[in-house]
Amino acid sequence: MAAPMSADAFLAALRAEDTALVEVPGWRTHSRAGHGPWGPVHGVMVHHTATSGTDTTVKLCWNGTPVLPGPLCHAVIAKDARVHLVGCGRANHAGGGDGDVLRAVIAEKRLPAVRKSDTDGNTHFYGFECVNLGDGHDPWPEAQLEAVERAAAAVCRHHGWSERSVIGHHEWRPGKVDPRGFAMDDLRERIRDRLK
Repeated sequence: MAAPMSADAFLAALRAEDTALVEVPGWRTHSRAGHGPWGPVHGVMVHHTATSGTDTTVKLCWNGTPVLPGPLCHAVIAKDARVHLVGCGRANHAGGGDGDVLRAVIAEKRLPAVRKSDTDGNTHFYGFECVNLGDGHDPWPEAQLEAVERAAAAVCRHHGWSERSVIGHHEWRPGKVDPRGFAMDDLRERIRDRLK
């Protein structure tokens, strides 16, 4: 069981991995506190935003939507590799997902096929939203992919997790396709190499 990082610890972990950070004012206390537990944490979930433009995306992930209040993640990773911190604590990013997947993440084993939505992922996962349309055509700049690698590795290093603790939203919840445009196994290989 891992206790969630404090804002200071999250910031320090990301800085130690040499990420380019942008602190959105108020991020340290911006959360969905009171709408379910935050922790124990077991992994990192990667998403694409289905949006374009950093400023617009950061605002969306901060504010949320009329039906899904923000924060919608802990950080937004822009195409220029900057990591915009938008929340600390519970965030509306993962939703319900497969408890068998969570058990595999905890055991750091190969993920099973996702089949059900019986577990609250917002309790157990840090969330990184990546600016990308998710249409299979919008490019993923190498700088952005490296920033995803660094940010996910930072969380894993802090908690002593392996790359097996990093999953895509589509590996958690039926019907999701994000992140689309790169393979999660390739990202996990990069994270594994970085953690060495």
